Amino acid sequence: MRLLIAILTLALSSIQALAQITVAAAADLNPALAEMAGTYRKEKGTEVKLSFGASGNLLTQIKNGAPFDLFFSADESYPQQLVDARLADGSSLYRYAIGRVVLWVPASSTLDVEQRGFDILLDPSVKKIAIANPQHAPYGRAAEAALRHAGLYEKVADRLVLGENISQTAQFVESGNAQAGLVALSHAVAPAMQGKGKYWMVPQEDYPPLKQAVVMISSTTHKKEAAAFLEYLKTRAAVELLKRYGFSVPEEKR
Repeated sequence: MRLLIAILTLALSSIQALAQITVAAAADLNPALAEMAGTYRKEKGTEVKLSFGASGNLLTQIKNGAPFDLFFSADESYPQQLVDARLADGSSLYRYAIGRVVLWVPASSTLDVEQRGFDILLDPSVKKIAIANPQHAPYGRAAEAALRHAGLYEKVADRLVLGENISQTAQFVESGNAQAGLVALSHAVAPAMQGKGKYWMVPQEDYPPLKQAVVMISSTTHKKEAAAFLEYLKTRAAVELLKRYGFSVPEEKR
């Protein structure tokens, strides 16, 4: 009897171990996707393991064989590169959101960012301005484009500090290592950030659209589970969650 119980327990553990997927995700999704993964686990019984970083760095990891099942990018050109290289399933490619950039300052700041916008960056009290590294972070490229559009880039270039990804960029401002930062709206409105800062929405026409897309990696051994999570992403619940974090999203699946 004990042997039978042991065998059944082992079998159950194996089944549970299979009910998981590993997701590489752009850092701007950290608060939203973490919440979504928690809800999904409760509802579907599937563990969604999340690995966040700059989209460009994650792309390189996947090209080098990192064992991810899905790739959520902040720039849809990166998943497309994987499709073109036959490293991802083209039929799974899906634009799940369009991101927004905001200029964020700590709540303790005397700078009136909500009314003055980019003008605060010329204030003498702003010694450091945080943006994500444009070389591999789409939000960093958007930030640089917005600063150039406003005619400010050359004026502030020597005060820029680069975060490895958009999450680290927000941390620079929150910690006081920078007096202002260009971060993702999803970070500014996250529950954990409530009361910690204030922000100004950078006009969308000031930078190229942050078209964010997801794709299934060809080498996945959890195709069924990964496909199920992609379908969940299109449901009303998932769409409403992304909206809460400031993303523009496609219509939900009926």
